Amino acid sequence: MNEALPNSDEIVPAAAIQAALDRLAREITARLAHSDPLVITVMNGGLVFAGQLLPRLGFSLECSYVHVRRYGADTQGGELVWIAGPQEPVKGRTVLLLDDILDEGRTLATIRQRLLEQGAIEVLTAAFAFKERNQAAAITADFIGVRVPDRFVFGFGMDVEGRWRNLPSIRAL
Repeated sequence: MNEALPNSDEIVPAAAIQAALDRLAREITARLAHSDPLVITVMNGGLVFAGQLLPRLGFSLECSYVHVRRYGADTQGGELVWIAGPQEPVKGRTVLLLDDILDEGRTLATIRQRLLEQGAIEVLTAAFAFKERNQAAAITADFIGVRVPDRFVFGFGMDVEGRWRNLPSIRAL
């Protein structure tokens, strides 16, 4: 997918991503510092977000993950496929769910509902990117890093055909 970079625009530079991470860390700390939360990352997209956010959180927490898939090689989401997780019990816990992007919101809403059904007392959601669409999303994130236009975006954990999650910025096709 080497054609993606020359056919894309940088919409969130790396410096803006780092500033958003610092802000999110302050917001999350203010809300969760005394709750000993279980932080669950949505794989694979949330990996880069979690890897850069967690060291900024200066309080006790436990980590886990869920692995689900909606996009695969497509540029539009399909049905949610559960692959793994979470490994730690959520019953009686406050959970912070981290994902790369809130687009339609179906993925976060479905995972959140499953965690509540498994006994979590509270499930807060953090999406690094929020896609500004004409339609309302199925869920509202409690914490949002940056807003992006209604275009196919990649970088900082988000991929195009499985590639370019490693970019330090966010680009749009």
